[in-house]
Amino acid sequence: MAKRANPSGVEGCRLIWASGFGLRASRRSGFSLVEIMVVVVIIGLLAGVVTYATTGMLDKAKRRKAAVDISSLTGALDIYYGDHGRFPSNQEGLAALAPQYVKVVQNDPWGRPYLYVQPGRGGAYDVISFGADGREGGTGADADITNTDKEVAAVKK
Repeated sequence: MAKRANPSGVEGCRLIWASGFGLRASRRSGFSLVEIMVVVVIIGLLAGVVTYATTGMLDKAKRRKAAVDISSLTGALDIYYGDHGRFPSNQEGLAALAPQYVKVVQNDPWGRPYLYVQPGRGGAYDVISFGADGREGGTGADADITNTDKEVAAVKK
């Protein structure tokens, strides 16, 4: 079978139908570098917007989990008091609650154990997480979370 001649006379071209002008040669077979760069820039901008919008969410979620954990531990401490007529001593600590009152005493969301102090500053005991920095005091994500905080009291409601 004989090879057909290319009517455009240009190798690597194909013929396309241009409205009103008949057939013409076209070399376009993919995306240009500019088009690819525009798409990459748009994807980068979208990733930046999503990152900015979700930046504080992880810290808020960890603080909320610590508040829920402390609320659970205070409930277990109250039941312990009902059964034994006293709260665990500082030597017994929160470990006295496992496994009868809680399955296991977990660490706070930052990987450190909750601090149990009896008697506490604001009541019979304190259950404390020192926040993201692991030190007493702080603001924002580094702020301490205790059983006397409003956010922990809100969990109990």
